[in-house]
Amino acid sequence: MKLGPLWLKIQIACGDAVAMGPGKADLLEAIIAEGSISGAGRALGMSYRRAWLLVDEMNRCFDPVLVETLKGGGRERGAKVSATGLAVLQAYREMEREAAAIAERSAYARLREHLRTEPIPTD
Repeated sequence: MKLGPLWLKIQIACGDAVAMGPGKADLLEAIIAEGSISGAGRALGMSYRRAWLLVDEMNRCFDPVLVETLKGGGRERGAKVSATGLAVLQAYREMEREAAAIAERSAYARLREHLRTEPIPTD
């Protein structure tokens, strides 16, 4: 999330893997909206493979899994975010909102006093 010149990016680690971050949170929201991993990937402009790899990594990092895939044809196919996935997404978004308070702190104001609007061009 960008707040003026401040970029906030919270990533939750699981060993060396990123279990949750802003892109994975966006993917969970897109799965909720689209009802499938492929539809979520299309909505976010990513390939099905990339979306599937992100879902797989999240599912390997959380217990129980965050995304349940539904096999078969008809209306019962696709994917859905599990109750755990909804809880993790809600907690992650809450952490983002709480982290945004950094922009109101005096340390950030002091840092911005010395920050250029744009970098000096190289020759």
